[in-house]
Amino acid sequence: MTASATKVRRSPRQLFAMAVGAVFLLVGVLGFIPGVTTNYDQLTGAGHESGALLLGMFQVSILHNIVHLAFGIAGILLSRTVKGAKSFLIVGGVIYLVLWLYGLLIDHGSAANFVPLNSADNWLHLGLGLGMIVLGVVPVSGAKAPIADSR
Repeated sequence: MTASATKVRRSPRQLFAMAVGAVFLLVGVLGFIPGVTTNYDQLTGAGHESGALLLGMFQVSILHNIVHLAFGIAGILLSRTVKGAKSFLIVGGVIYLVLWLYGLLIDHGSAANFVPLNSADNWLHLGLGLGMIVLGVVPVSGAKAPIADSR
């Protein structure tokens, strides 16, 4: 019995959303790996007290890592449709812009910094927010690109 090949095709925007989701998933996993995350012994559940730094730069906590994992899973799942991919990129971008503003306005040493965030996180969130929105709204070709070949 011969299995037939089925090609799954995705639009460029779906590929963007899938790639962004995969990166968030990877970042969420890396946040739990000692060495990749420095001061791992200072990783806390949430709050500004967490001294753990992803790549020695971005303040993380267990909550922060879980949010990255959930955001990554959402991106991958929503990338299954063109509408879902576009929504993920635009709404996710807006969320990251709001998070950027929040990080600028709060006192990083206060209980309001529950995620936690530092200056490096803030500027990364600005770039992510703008980049995701651009990927969600920029006109892309309607052509579908092959992504997988399953048998």
